[in-house]
Amino acid sequence: MEDISDVFVTEFIPTIYSTPGTLKYTQNNRNKSFDVFLERNGVIIILYNKTNDVLVLVKQFRASVYFQNIDECERLTLNRKIDVSKYPAHLAFSLEFCAGLDDKSLPPENLAQEEILEECGYKVPIESLERITNFCNLSETTGARTTLFYCEVTEDQRVHEGGGCSEENENIQVVEMKVADVIKYASQSYVCSPVNFLYCLNWFLYHKYNKI
Repeated sequence: MEDISDVFVTEFIPTIYSTPGTLKYTQNNRNKSFDVFLERNGVIIILYNKTNDVLVLVKQFRASVYFQNIDECERLTLNRKIDVSKYPAHLAFSLEFCAGLDDKSLPPENLAQEEILEECGYKVPIESLERITNFCNLSETTGARTTLFYCEVTEDQRVHEGGGCSEENENIQVVEMKVADVIKYASQSYVCSPVNFLYCLNWFLYHKYNKI
């Protein structure tokens, strides 16, 4: 999972997953503009294996995290080859809950079901998915929405090991951790995980784990 080579920073190349734009508007009689990225909505699933008493997480390389680890003078020089011995790939592996983007025009429940099977290897019925909320991925550049689910699984529902290379060329590693270990990880001075990871963990601890 940690092999990386031929790293360059180029000008933005549009894809089906993100489209840049500038929002121009008048607010309180003042003309304003703001750069935005139009991104797809998605799902996140808090997945708890009650047989083994573990949270089922995924670990994967995130290019944005890697980019932020590169010294500013180097990352802002377009088409300059990045020294991967100086910036190894392991710097950018993020620990996350199972998640996926809405790129198939499916209802959120069906999308969540597919992501659990593809990323984590568990086959779950739709009715086992508890829909928690729909929230905004608020940042300076995107306001895409995410539907959050909770799902409990057992070893009997595991049909494959998960991870590997998905259809979208994601290189995913399944990480099943005891809850105490996840709490310890989230208590570090630096957590290489998205903000929603911390929200999901706290939701699980408050609403589920002390009741299991």
